[in-house]
Amino acid sequence: MSGSSKPGAGSSARARRRARRAGSGRRLFAFDRRLGYRLVAGADEAGRGCLAGPLVAAGVLFDYDALTTRELRSLGALNDSKQHTAEARDELYPLVMRSAARVVVVSRCVRGIDARGLHKTNLAALRDAVRGVTADVRDPVLCLLDGFSVAEFEHPQRAIVDGDATSAAIAAAEASLIDEVVEIDHHLEEMAGGPGSEVGSGGMASKVAAAKIATWS
Repeated sequence: MSGSSKPGAGSSARARRRARRAGSGRRLFAFDRRLGYRLVAGADEAGRGCLAGPLVAAGVLFDYDALTTRELRSLGALNDSKQHTAEARDELYPLVMRSAARVVVVSRCVRGIDARGLHKTNLAALRDAVRGVTADVRDPVLCLLDGFSVAEFEHPQRAIVDGDATSAAIAAAEASLIDEVVEIDHHLEEMAGGPGSEVGSGGMASKVAAAKIATWS
């Protein structure tokens, strides 16, 4: 009969989507491993597209010789945060924090953004985040940044388009920004008149953070 569907078709489609999400981390880690470095750092930002409020960036360093099979499996759902529910993002955060060799979060305040411009501020924050996780690293390390390369940087780097959906290190950096993005969203909601107001960071949602460094005033 026209328009009818087989029993269970909806549930099987949901199962296929869950399976794709569960395997996304494997694809992202495979991308990083093919680059040929034991140490891979990733950096991403949140707040660049919001109407007001600070900009935050995170750097995450993975040591692929130290990552265990259990840790890799636990990060099997790692992906662009827009592909996850808020609950799934909350679950990924502590897994990233346990598996990463280092995590650094950098914040840039509104006055700094106004004085220097959004693009320059964004690049500087990305550079400082990835510089923070590679400080004093003597072994070769490759740094991957979401969409941009940065000037005055000491290590090999690559700009990865759609990096949070391509590289595990970049997706992990995005996942480590949960607490900062929630703070931005709450700040913007207050400015706009309370929860539910149509202003936001366009980013992620809820939990804790790692090291915060170098806030411009």
